[in-house]
Amino acid sequence: MSGSTKTMGMLTVGALVAVTAYTVALGSNGWLWFGWVVLGLITLGMAATRDT
Repeated sequence: MSGSTKTMGMLTVGALVAVTAYTVALGSNGWLWFGWVVLGLITLGMAATRDT
């Protein structure tokens, strides 16, 4: 994996932690979870295109 893909992976994991903490503290927000799913899909896409 390239450096940018690793950075996106770390950003995605960090965003998951932040969204989870927000949900525990203040309640669920569908837009945050939607944004995290989109970020995860972008990260998976980057990983798939970099490895081939």
